[in-house]
Parts: sequence; C-alpha cells; structure tokens
Amino acid sequence: MDLRKLKTLIDLVSESNISELEITEADGKVRIVKADPAAAAMAAAGVAAPAPVLQMAPAQLAPVAAQPAAAPQAAAAPAAITGHVVKSPMVGTLYRASTPGGKPFADVGQAVKEGETICIIEAMKIMNEIEADKTGTITQVLCENGQAVEYGQPLFVIE
Repeated sequence: MDLRKLKTLIDLVSESNISELEITEADGKVRIVKADPAAAAMAAAGVAAPAPVLQMAPAQLAPVAAQPAAAPQAAAAPAAITGHVVKSPMVGTLYRASTPGGKPFADVGQAVKEGETICIIEAMKIMNEIEADKTGTITQVLCENGQAVEYGQPLFVIE
C-alpha cells in the first residue's frame, strides 16, 4: 500500500470522530486505531498517550527508506469570506461534475438557483447531490474535485 495513502488514512482517522478503521485491499490489510478519549485526557494532564496505531499484515511489511520530515507550513491567514457559505452536510469525497472530466455543476461566476445541484459528495459508495441553499452567483469554490471533505467544511461561497 502506498505511503501517501497510509498517511492520508491516518490523518483522516485522527481528525474524525471514528476510533478505528480497517481496510482490506488486494495488496494488503491496514488497521488504524485511535487512542480513546481517556487517553487524550491523560495526554492533556501531561501523561504520554499512544499515537494512532497502524497495523499491517506481516506479508506486506517492507523496508522503507526514511523520508525527510515535511517542512512546517506557515499558516496562511484565511481570506475573509463574504457572502453565503455552502457547507458540506457529510463526510465524503467531493466531485464537482457528474462524470470524470465532465463540466462542473457550478463554477465561479455562475448563477445558481436555490435547490440546484452544485456538486456531489460520495459517502459509502452512495452519490449524494448537494444543492445550493440560496439563489445567487458562485464567487468562490473552496474545494478541489476528488478532495475528501468533512462535515461542516465550507465548499462554495454564494453572493
């Protein structure tokens, strides 16, 4: 399994409310377990708590060259968002078009009506159409096609 994919899975587990994730693919099995809230309370009190645990099937373990630590990114000050923000109603993968390479449902400068589909979020192999909850013009697209989104994450700005 690809290291970038593993890192993404670990990040998703650590940022979400789930405590355990197990994925089985043709090339292996991965199980990620997050520490329970009691362990998090111990960490806040100064007691070391274990980080998320990554388990792989023994046949899939292979030596990996040490990778340099990612350079800390400077936290860019978010631009002030003016207008109505359409937020994600669920966790999933955002798709801006109905087919790969297709025309996006909504793009910057496009006028949308309340109830009009502006994107799709795939969750558990189900495609959920996300509709504009206000009539106006799309002024910002805040997510990329194929990006994993969280509940409440801003997706579009409508003015």
